[in-house]
Amino acid sequence: MKHTVALKQNHEFRRLYKKGKSAVSPYFVLYCRKTGRPVSRLGITASVRLGNAVQRNRARRRIRELYRTHEEELRPGYDVVIVARTRVIYSRYAELERSFRQLVKKLGLVRNAEEPSC
Repeated sequence: MKHTVALKQNHEFRRLYKKGKSAVSPYFVLYCRKTGRPVSRLGITASVRLGNAVQRNRARRRIRELYRTHEEELRPGYDVVIVARTRVIYSRYAELERSFRQLVKKLGLVRNAEEPSC
């Protein structure tokens, strides 16, 4: 992930949950908030309710890959948190990708055609 760093602090996650915009799909919930930074920050959450450690890690890997493949299309300078839901484990990657693109578009994170990529 070229233009993204990890979001790790608990207080940053909580601030995003309270003050950020959100969009929901059956597979995940996406929270975002504009920051003044030149890079975006990504946090991924997979609850214990999702399943055992193997399933949670698989969900995180799939979400991270979704973000990585679409990172060039996204605007920089946002904090993004993606919360995995149970269906993310059992669904096809193409369904996850379609849902991710819809949520990103809904939140206005998609870069315009005339905007240069960094």
